[in-house]
Amino acid sequence: MKKIFAILLLGVAIFSFAFNPPALADAAAGGAVFNANCASCHAGGRNLVQANKSLSKADLEKYGMNSIEAITNQVNNGKNAMPAFKGRLSDAQIQDVAAYVLSKSEAGW
Repeated sequence: MKKIFAILLLGVAIFSFAFNPPALADAAAGGAVFNANCASCHAGGRNLVQANKSLSKADLEKYGMNSIEAITNQVNNGKNAMPAFKGRLSDAQIQDVAAYVLSKSEAGW
């Protein structure tokens, strides 16, 4: 009985993802959110508070911040001088900002 239930549950999960794919982050929308909330400290991918921790591809890789998950965690919770944006920005906005930061870092800002 447990095997049948597990197979059924797996089938429902596969069906759900096949016909309702998860929402993808929108880097273009993230640019607007970034400009309104982040650019005062991170204009052009710089870091005005800690210059050695910019949003360049090399720095993001160096500090383990080169993924959507790492960036969303930082934006949600803040760290050191960076404030937390959880509650100020929606989860979708934070995902969009993360996608924007990664895309801009890949392009060299």
